[in-house]
Amino acid sequence: MDVRALETLRTVRSQGGVAAAAAVLHLTPSAVSQQLASLSREAGVALTERVGRGLRLTAAGDALADAAVEVAVAVERARAACSAFLDRPEGTVRVSAFQSGARLLLPPLLTRVATLGGITVECSDEDVALDDFPALTDRVDVVVAHRPDGAQWPASGLRVVPLLREPLDVAVPRDHPLAGRDRIAAGDLDDEDWIAVREGFPVATVLGAVATASGTAPRIVHRINDFSIAEALVAAGHGVSLLPRFTGGGHPGVRLVPLAGVRAGRTVDALLRPDTAERLVVRRVLDALVAVAAEASNAGR
Repeated sequence: MDVRALETLRTVRSQGGVAAAAAVLHLTPSAVSQQLASLSREAGVALTERVGRGLRLTAAGDALADAAVEVAVAVERARAACSAFLDRPEGTVRVSAFQSGARLLLPPLLTRVATLGGITVECSDEDVALDDFPALTDRVDVVVAHRPDGAQWPASGLRVVPLLREPLDVAVPRDHPLAGRDRIAAGDLDDEDWIAVREGFPVATVLGAVATASGTAPRIVHRINDFSIAEALVAAGHGVSLLPRFTGGGHPGVRLVPLAGVRAGRTVDALLRPDTAERLVVRRVLDALVAVAAEASNAGR
């Protein structure tokens, strides 16, 4: 079977359709459909079926997509075996991160990788909803993603490498009555206006935990995903917010105060496709990223 056609099949599954897969693979939808049809003829069984105006994999298609992952891993292991004999493996590794994670991790990562020589890191910022992070691995080698405490990534066959846990604190104006506290209880925030992230994003889940602990729904007046903007609004007295401890609190008009009685935090992970994780240059960059995350975590405590 054609390795490229197998890759197309698994991408259609991970992206949820032909059009999305075509965009990731830089093909036309027609070319993707032709590859699927050819693969189906070769397999002797239908691999896809129509659902409304879309397409989904059959049970046979799912089984072959699982096997396609194993094929891709084997191919990358073979390439890595050859690369291991090079004094200095060379290549380009694409890394994405959500915005605050990018600010924390990408500058020191680039500095560290530059000392290795031969490896180019191409960075991008990708701030997406929680459920959309895994699909990014089809077009990015290493996806730095975050999830709320207690949440798990879906069983999607990805390689998940934990990087750090970052507490989330309550951001209040410096002249706020709660700014002098060492800890803030969830009930202390019942009458506050909140600046929150959009629904579906990890920090929104943590705010939900605060609401559960207090028994009162938060009064959300603004939804801002950019923490630097949220921090500026807090400093100007337009509400309180939940901000990450390592990357928030830089504004002189804002104080971060830990929450009492609520485990408020997020876990930052690196997500990779299992075949991508076998590439030697990717492993070198991943090792550097783990080291950078450990340094950031230790410095933030």
